[in-house]
Amino acid sequence: MQALLDAIARMDQPTDAQRVFHGRGGLYPGCEQWSLDAYPPVWVLTSFQPATDAELAAIHAALSARWQQLAPEKTLHWVYQGRHEGGVDTRLMAGDVPDPHVVSEGPARFLVHVLRGQNHGLFLDMAEGRQWVRTHIAHHPERARLKVLNLFAYTCAFSVAALQAGARQVVNVDMSQVALAIGQQNHRLNGLSAGASFLAHDLFKSWGKVGRGGPYDLVIADPPSYQKGSFVATKDYARLVRRLPDLLAPGGHALLCLNAPELGPDFLQELVQQEAPVLHFVARLANPATFADVSPQRSLKVLVYRAPL
Repeated sequence: MQALLDAIARMDQPTDAQRVFHGRGGLYPGCEQWSLDAYPPVWVLTSFQPATDAELAAIHAALSARWQQLAPEKTLHWVYQGRHEGGVDTRLMAGDVPDPHVVSEGPARFLVHVLRGQNHGLFLDMAEGRQWVRTHIAHHPERARLKVLNLFAYTCAFSVAALQAGARQVVNVDMSQVALAIGQQNHRLNGLSAGASFLAHDLFKSWGKVGRGGPYDLVIADPPSYQKGSFVATKDYARLVRRLPDLLAPGGHALLCLNAPELGPDFLQELVQQEAPVLHFVARLANPATFADVSPQRSLKVLVYRAPL
C-alpha cells in the first residue's frame, strides 16, 4: 500500500475529474487492488479486494495530512467503495458529497453520483477519447454539417464533447432510459439546448431507427465488455462492426472502444477485418497518462477507423 500513500503525499489539488492513482495498471506491485479518483471536491478510493479498518485508517490519515497542506481552510471529503466477491461496499468516510455533484473536464461539466453503484456517471479513462472527438470535429472543414451516432451512450459525455466542438447533430442510443435522462441533464448543464436526440433502444432488436438517421460522419461505440442481456463483446461486437459500412458516410470515422482486459486490440482489429474490411485502420488512441498500464494488451482499447471516400 506504500505506493498509494506516496501518491497521496505528492498529489496536487485537481480542478477536473481525473484518476490520481491506478494500482490496477500493475505498475505498483502490492497495490493492484487500489485506485484513487478525484471528483472535485470529493476523493473516491476504490478497492477491488476487502480492505481492513487499519488500511482505511492509514489512507484517511494520509489524505488528511495532504489536504491540510493543499487546502487547510477546506473540509476533506472522501468516499470509499469496496468491489469484491462479497458485493459492493460504499461508505462516506469524511465530509459530504454535493447534491447535485457536478464535475468538470476541460470546457464540459457533468453530473456524477459517487455514492450510488459502481459507475459514477463519467468514465475517467475515456478522457482522451472525448478529447479526440473534440479535436476531430473542431478541425473538420465541414464541422457544421457533421452528424454523430453515439452508441451505448450512457450519460452522453461524448455527445456533449461533439456538440461543444461544433457538430450539427448527435443521436444518442442506450438501453437505459435512466442513463439517457442524466445525459439530457448533462446537455442542459452545458447550455446545449439543440442538436442532440436520445433514443432508449436495444440495437440488436432493430437497427431501423438508427439507420434511418444516417449516414453518419462519426460513429462512436463504447459498449460494456460483458453485461448479460445487453452486450457481450465476444458475441455481439461482430454484429455491431458489420453494420458500420452502412452507417458511415463516405470518409466517415468510427471510434471503437473495448475495456476488456482479457481481449487485446487484435480482437477488434481482426473483427473489423472480417466483418467490415472496407474500413481503414487509422490509429489506436493513447490512454490518459494516469491510467498507465504494464500491459497495453490489457488496458483500455480505443481504435479509430475510416470509411472509404
